[in-house]
Amino acid sequence: MQASILVIEDNKEIRFSARFVLEDAGFNVVELENPTQAMAYLSQSDSRETNADLILLDMNFSLDTTSGEEGLQFLRWLQQQGSKVPLVAMTAWSNTALVVQAMQLGAGDFIEKPWHNQRLLQVIRQQLKLAQLQQHNKQLSAAFADPASPLLAHSEAMQRLLQQLTEVARSDANILLTGENGSGKTQLAQFIHNKSQRASAAFISVNMGAIVDSLFESEMFGHKKGAFTDAKEARVGRFALAQGGSLFLDEIATLPLNQQAKLLRVLESGQYEVVGSSLTEQANVRLISASNADFAALLAAGQFRQDLYYRLNTLQFTVPALRQRPDDIIPLCRYFLQQHGSRYQKHGLQLTATAETALRQYAWPGNVRELSHAIERAVLLCQSGKIDSSDLALALPAAINTANGQPAPIALEQMTLEQAELQLIRQALAQFPANKQRAAEQLGITKSSLYRRLEKYGLDK
Repeated sequence: MQASILVIEDNKEIRFSARFVLEDAGFNVVELENPTQAMAYLSQSDSRETNADLILLDMNFSLDTTSGEEGLQFLRWLQQQGSKVPLVAMTAWSNTALVVQAMQLGAGDFIEKPWHNQRLLQVIRQQLKLAQLQQHNKQLSAAFADPASPLLAHSEAMQRLLQQLTEVARSDANILLTGENGSGKTQLAQFIHNKSQRASAAFISVNMGAIVDSLFESEMFGHKKGAFTDAKEARVGRFALAQGGSLFLDEIATLPLNQQAKLLRVLESGQYEVVGSSLTEQANVRLISASNADFAALLAAGQFRQDLYYRLNTLQFTVPALRQRPDDIIPLCRYFLQQHGSRYQKHGLQLTATAETALRQYAWPGNVRELSHAIERAVLLCQSGKIDSSDLALALPAAINTANGQPAPIALEQMTLEQAELQLIRQALAQFPANKQRAAEQLGITKSSLYRRLEKYGLDK
């Protein structure tokens, strides 16, 4: 389906030029001469979201050709209507103050007249893509808002935590979630967003451990086309994607010191620059961070900035491990049983009493994530309507060496590929307990690859 562009411009020749370029690029175009006509057009029944996928707005019209006030009034009107249609402002005057005002009132980007055709198309496509991403995040938020989600709280510990998060979600205070891998920090971050006043805007999640150091600014703040050698097209940064909503920084403790300083500057001033642009952008996000790290040890070792830590943890909550809330284990199992059963067309599956006992007794080092994987595996392996302990294939405790009371190592020839990989990772972490980069180098993989494996196996710091 072709996107529809609403062009609001009083100069007939400019409207004709815009139509020529946009239609040639495959867009539908609607032309209007002034904001008054546009208000009437957008106020028609059901038209606010359907008659325009993007608005191209001139800021100056015949009543006032320099101040941009007519364009600003139209932007204020759109805000009052609650419009989610992306808007690109146009001006023939190089007026930085006007551009800043327009973007504060909801304009996603701007172009100067006369424009370069490729620049015009690039900006429009970028804004349409951003709108699609925001809509996708809205759908994800609705999915996480489902009362049957895995944030089940039968245990007193989780009920207390959810009650606390519900209270603080209404504020815009920065929140830091700590706890073991797989304990549900991402779901809780989404829960906070859904309970906040920003719930209708985007929830953007980024794994800080997976960002290549040299691309940090591009990932977080975006870049212009041609800003550096490989910048073949413009990129929207995570702060821009989360504008008006919530930005979730997972694995925040993995951020190198030089990048910590750049993030701190945004948190202190609320301002940043897109790579390759001299225009200062204003960030409007609610920051939620998460980590399984021991911040006291990182601060003592000088590996994490104290001033950034205090910016992140205005409110700090520790997510209890699954073994610390055993009352949640079976309800979570039943939820995952229904979820995976529906996915694999195996309906009506039930857990035997023996399976429930095994599930309660298992330590769950990988927490809720490991539990979901165990139930998914059991659903696939089950040959009847009931899942027994044998279908769960939970790891048995290691054999004990009677000579020293320590777990006896498994012979290499008896290991699976995953067991061997897990043992090598644990050895590297034991050798370099406070330096993931060195541990990754010892294993011959990148730091981001190591973090993916840590997440896969549910390993703690």
